[in-house]
Amino acid sequence: MSDHSNATVHDEAHTGPIKNPKQLLLAVFFSFIIPIFVIIGLVYYVTSDNKPAAGAVNVEKATAERIQKVGMVEIRDANREMKTGQQVYAAQCSGCHATGAAGSPKFSDAAAWGPRIKTGFDSLWNSSLKGKNAMGAQGGGDFSDFEIARAVVYMANAGGAKFDEPKKPVEAEAAK
Repeated sequence: MSDHSNATVHDEAHTGPIKNPKQLLLAVFFSFIIPIFVIIGLVYYVTSDNKPAAGAVNVEKATAERIQKVGMVEIRDANREMKTGQQVYAAQCSGCHATGAAGSPKFSDAAAWGPRIKTGFDSLWNSSLKGKNAMGAQGGGDFSDFEIARAVVYMANAGGAKFDEPKKPVEAEAAK
């Protein structure tokens, strides 16, 4: 028979690194204390410094951009001299219509302007005010509706239309 009893085989198979109660208490103590110190260290690291936003080179500028006003009021002179159609075209419209960029009809290209002229002045004017396809509202400009109407007449007439020059809103009311 064998010299080993059942009890000694069982004890040798299931022994671990903890051999006595003191080692058990130390293991339990450190398994709770070390994570607590790690958490405290992380909290201290995160809250210790005022960190700028990602990519912000100038903190004051980044802060000012985040807290800027939503809207602005711009006061204009209502009696200012109105721009002619040619001036509005040169200032705003020529960027695309001189070269035909983004599918816009080129200035004085009768073939490109013909189908558009057939829709009428009001349709062209409305498209210019609200934008159409790649063109933004007023072509991205900042002109009065009357000045945009003048530019539409100038460009359409160069493309073969026979539109009359629009009248100022004050003159139109006085004529009635």
